[in-house]
Amino acid sequence: MNNYTKPILPPATIGILGGGQLGQMMALVAKEMGYKVGVLDPTPDAPAAQVADFQIIADYDDETAIKQLADKSDVLTYEFENVDQEAIKKVSDTTYIPQPVSELEITSNRNKEKGFLQSIGAPVTDYMPVNNADDLLKAYRKISTPAILKTAEGGYDGHGQFDINGESDLKEVIKHLDGIEWIYERKQPFVQEVSIMVDRDVSGKVIVFPLSENIHQDHILHTSIVPARTNGKVHKNAEQIAENIASEMKLVGVLGIEFFLMEDGRLLVNELAPRPHNSGHYTIEACNVSQFKAHILSICNLSLPDIKLNDNAVMVNLLGDNLTLGRNELVNHPNWNFHDYGKAEIKHQRKMGHITVTGSSIDQLLQDVKLFR
Repeated sequence: MNNYTKPILPPATIGILGGGQLGQMMALVAKEMGYKVGVLDPTPDAPAAQVADFQIIADYDDETAIKQLADKSDVLTYEFENVDQEAIKKVSDTTYIPQPVSELEITSNRNKEKGFLQSIGAPVTDYMPVNNADDLLKAYRKISTPAILKTAEGGYDGHGQFDINGESDLKEVIKHLDGIEWIYERKQPFVQEVSIMVDRDVSGKVIVFPLSENIHQDHILHTSIVPARTNGKVHKNAEQIAENIASEMKLVGVLGIEFFLMEDGRLLVNELAPRPHNSGHYTIEACNVSQFKAHILSICNLSLPDIKLNDNAVMVNLLGDNLTLGRNELVNHPNWNFHDYGKAEIKHQRKMGHITVTGSSIDQLLQDVKLFR
């Protein structure tokens, strides 16, 4: 049913694979519009399940459970890219899955992703696939250092990766190869990390959100600043790259694109995320349409509006105990847009919520959330 173009109207049911905060914010928008929402997640009362009509409690690779969700849904989407592709293919004959499986195949494997980006002329860092110790040595000799070795599949927020700065690092990481696929990438001396959200509907219309400047701590996104503090040429270049990727991928729904900004103004695509993205949370308050609403509109074959940034914005993630700090300080900060994901357990460096502030002065907005630096 992937060529289905008829609008899917409320009160149809949207099934979401994954019950985390991205699924939660998708579900909130869908419910506001009058849709019913079902969620598949192994954790009872997961964040998305708290606002959904029903939850199927099962692992993400449980084909029976995925079919059960599909059978109860008019359209199926996902909040992360590492879903069971074979299970998705099986249910696509009977349930509308607007995001093509090819999108998952590309974005769930870093080597395939880099290959796709190269094939369409998108700029990327030098890289080589690594499957064994010989491959690692070849990549080291060809690309040299500094470099980073990442698992080709899985891994997030710094997990599943090693810095390579010399031969001594090679000896250490060889112990961890374990017969799985890796990617060896040249580490780039970037001056800024930026990202952009792009959406495409079934008619082929592409919309691009403003460029976000991202600050990471310990490989985890900490703060997003919008618009990114760089020149207009960089903003335009990012938009053009995003539009090209969306069109070539035949994207339906939202895609997050992470870039490295180099000192000479060049952009290198770092990663793709075929779903709403943490750095796009600011869109809820700062844009005329959020990334989550844009995603729901496009997967339900509804028209996408042009995007407008109503205000400058700063978004800060609430990691671990910073959620408690944020709760306690709410009374002193009436300008905070406070989001608590409702996770049952506070864990160190876990994304528990976020705060967005909007206004004209980015310096003032950064002051408003300096508590979390």
